[in-house]
Amino acid sequence: MATKPARSLRDAGQEWLLACTDQPTRVRRAWNADRLAPFDTGTHWRVVEAPLLMTLHAMRRIGSARLGPVLADAETDLAWWLVHSQLDDELDDIRQLTVRPAGWVLKCPPVLSLLGGRTWLERPDGTGRLTDPVLLGAAFGPGGTRLPTEVPA
Repeated sequence: MATKPARSLRDAGQEWLLACTDQPTRVRRAWNADRLAPFDTGTHWRVVEAPLLMTLHAMRRIGSARLGPVLADAETDLAWWLVHSQLDDELDDIRQLTVRPAGWVLKCPPVLSLLGGRTWLERPDGTGRLTDPVLLGAAFGPGGTRLPTEVPA
């Protein structure tokens, strides 16, 4: 019984992720062969790269209800945040973040699997929700601006 919600999450998140590529068959083949699958960025979302430890702190500060998918690679100590494809210069002044250009390739594991050292810290949930770059910038910005969820009561 406990596997049904996880399966539903995987199905919805995985279907959403597969809808973000024009080559879903190629992606499925890679995953079936236990390989990371390439996703071209820019059409559905862009990628913001950050150090893994800082990402973990930022995720806590933003809060799970407002996170979009976040992919991590423990071997390289990096994480990748998925943000809207029309990202402009909102994050240009945050030195800890690297905004990858449209067309950059992100190699992803399946939604509920660890593969090649990569796993989803925040999994795609099937809704298409992405992390708001304003919240991301605030979580990484100078002095670690307090987000609304952190304001003391």
